[in-house]
Amino acid sequence: MFEMDWQTLIDSRAVLLSGMRITLQITVVAILFGLAWGTVLAAFSLSSHYVLRVFTQAYVSLFRSIPLVMLLLWFFLIVPQFLKALFNLPSTVDLRLVSALTAYSLLEAAFFCEIIRAGIASLPRGQLQAGYALGMTPFQTLRYVIFPQAFRAMVPLALTQCIVIFQDTSLVYVIALGDFFRRVTAIGERDGTLVPMLIVAGVAYWSVTTLLIAITHGVRTRLAK
Repeated sequence: MFEMDWQTLIDSRAVLLSGMRITLQITVVAILFGLAWGTVLAAFSLSSHYVLRVFTQAYVSLFRSIPLVMLLLWFFLIVPQFLKALFNLPSTVDLRLVSALTAYSLLEAAFFCEIIRAGIASLPRGQLQAGYALGMTPFQTLRYVIFPQAFRAMVPLALTQCIVIFQDTSLVYVIALGDFFRRVTAIGERDGTLVPMLIVAGVAYWSVTTLLIAITHGVRTRLAK
C-alpha cells in the first residue's frame, strides 16, 4: 500500500495551484480561439470560392492527422524563434507557454470546424435557400440563419471536445511546461512519492472532468426540451 504524505501535499499547494492555472489557461484559450477560428474555417468550407474550400480541407486534414505530441514539439521548436524575431519579446515571456497555446488553439480550430460543419449538415437543406429568398447575402444567411441553428445542434459535441482539450493539456510535459501534471510528477519524483502523487493527479483530473460531464449532460437535457 502506498502512503500519502499529506503534509507535503499541503506544503506544495501553491505550486500545484499554479500548475492548474496553466492547465486551465491552455484549455480556455484553446476553446475560445478554436471556436472563433473554427467558425471562420466552417464558413470557408461553405464558400463558393474554390481556394477557400481547398484551404479549409488542407488545414483540417493536416492538423487532425498529426499526433498532438509531435505538433507540440514542432511549435516549441519553431514558434518561439519566430515570435522573438517578429515581436522582439522580452526574456520574461514564457515561450513554452506561448508555443503550447498556439499549438492547442490551431489544433482545436480544426476539430471545432468539423463539429460546426456537422451541425450545419444536420439542418434542413432549404435553410440556405430560405435566407437567399429573403434577400440576405451569403454572409447574412450564415450569421442569422445557419450558424445560430448549427451552434445549437453542435453544443453537446463542442462541450465533449472541451473535456478532451482539458485532458490533453497534460501532454505539454514534452516541452517541459510546468502545468498541473508536470508539477505533480516533479514533486513525486523529488520526494519519492510518485505513485501517490499520480493518484492525486488522477483524482484532480477526474473531479474536473466529472464536473464538465455534468454540465454537458445538463445542457443536453435543456436542449432536448
